[in-house]
Amino acid sequence: MNSPPLHKSKPLLIEQQRLATSGARAVHLFTLDGNLRLAIPQLAVDKPDSPAAMNGGDSNTSLMLYRWAEDKFVADGELPVPGGEDACFFRIGSTEFLATASIRTGAGPYELNCESTIFRRERGQWTRFQSIPTFAAKKWHFFSIDDRRFLALAQGVVHDGMVARHPSRSRIYEWDGERFADFQDLEGTWGYNWRSFVQDGRHFLAYADHISPSVLLRWNGTNFAPFQEFAPRGGRAFALFRAAGKTYLAFANLQGESLLYRWEQESFVPHQTLSGPGAREFTLIETREGLYLVQVNFIHGTPAAPKTDLVSYVFRWQDEKLVKVEEFATFGATDAASFSAQGHRYVVISNSLSRDIRFGENSVVYRFTG
Repeated sequence: MNSPPLHKSKPLLIEQQRLATSGARAVHLFTLDGNLRLAIPQLAVDKPDSPAAMNGGDSNTSLMLYRWAEDKFVADGELPVPGGEDACFFRIGSTEFLATASIRTGAGPYELNCESTIFRRERGQWTRFQSIPTFAAKKWHFFSIDDRRFLALAQGVVHDGMVARHPSRSRIYEWDGERFADFQDLEGTWGYNWRSFVQDGRHFLAYADHISPSVLLRWNGTNFAPFQEFAPRGGRAFALFRAAGKTYLAFANLQGESLLYRWEQESFVPHQTLSGPGAREFTLIETREGLYLVQVNFIHGTPAAPKTDLVSYVFRWQDEKLVKVEEFATFGATDAASFSAQGHRYVVISNSLSRDIRFGENSVVYRFTG
């Protein structure tokens, strides 16, 4: 079978809507009161008369909330989440929570020792439930093993002059019936992301880190123990899928090659190289026509001189590999998520930095035609 062409007469991604965001760092979809919702945390807003800098700006931002209505997202409120990096919706019993991550506060100098807030839904409103002392918090991940519930936080940064007064290593919390309590600290010192899954009856947790090894952890009944290492640095995200009876794990690396791994007997083995440096996040799309993987790219170069106007990719699973079938423009892209509504598939992308390294850059909703 021949691979499909990279450029087709009918694009896979057709722009549906632009959302006015500033330093958007994630796009988190969830269902609340029977309606599709979207949360977009924002890192910063531009400061007037200040030079462009990807780590500059004013961290006094809000988390933007939207709901899906009549084929588009409409504004549905805001939450105070300064220096916003992530939002994670989950339920414990009938109680609904939204965990948010704040990487910093301030407008220069910045404070990375801050509080990341877990909100609880009460009487149709989000109320503060628990404040977690964090240091450069980036990504929450909620998952369960049997009747135990865990909330993992990827956090930390290592720079001269930055002193951690709050816990700085990535860590896992466990629900104790009333709140999330400390459970386990990891070795990771600049964490970015997670992915939990079950393989051959065993529970695994993949963890991506920027300067520490990105690793696969295995639940041994007591804690999460190191199982396999993927890369010594540059880790950003994972995506897992199964095809033709095999399990595959995509790994995004900002600084090196992003790879697709295949589960073979007792570990993941390299299966395919996806791209070079720049990868930030994935989202998986499964349709009647096939399986697709969207990879968004963040920057090339260094934070001091970043190139933010990049192309991101759509891959299609074909002949036991991922074939790149489309490229699309992104601007400091940080996240991607897919959803179905009214018989159509959509993809939403968060863009965080304009071509001239400003935070005011639209996030985009696309209709997926594959």
